[in-house]
Amino acid sequence: MKFLSKSVLILGAVAMIACGDKKEEKEDKITIGDGNSPQTESTTEKSSASSDSADENVVEVSIEGNDQMRYNKDEIKVKAGQTVRLTLKHVGEMEKSVMGHNWVLLKQGTVINEFGQKAVQAKDNDYIPEGTDAVITHTKMIGGGEEVTIEFEAPAAGEYDFICSFPGHYSVMNGKFIVEE
Repeated sequence: MKFLSKSVLILGAVAMIACGDKKEEKEDKITIGDGNSPQTESTTEKSSASSDSADENVVEVSIEGNDQMRYNKDEIKVKAGQTVRLTLKHVGEMEKSVMGHNWVLLKQGTVINEFGQKAVQAKDNDYIPEGTDAVITHTKMIGGGEEVTIEFEAPAAGEYDFICSFPGHYSVMNGKFIVEE
């Protein structure tokens, strides 16, 4: 009996030690930028090991949209002037024409409902109204299983709204983009 209880204790200790090294994998970073700087967009997957010392001023942000018209984040925090590399992943299965998602960062003072009403008319432009001055930056529209990455410079300190501009989504797919000093 003593042998059995010692074995259980040893196995338990080994299991706890083996599981203790996995804390770093779940850390979320969130950051965003301004439309005055060049924006790049990519649909290729990026390696998660892209944050080395040369990229100290780059913040990696990942946000997901699903088939239930929800983002997995309703708040993103970054620092003013940081380069934001934002990846939008559509984790659902529905096509872009039925349940498309994008990520749109709006300028301060933009009335979301008014912008959303104008966006409905802009189907051929990924539901971004032509000639609008309300958008700082945005991704393209994607469907289930797709992802897109954009890179931009975080705007001045303050609070900004982000939305999905697919018709009807902006009322539930939205959040705050908070830029700190």
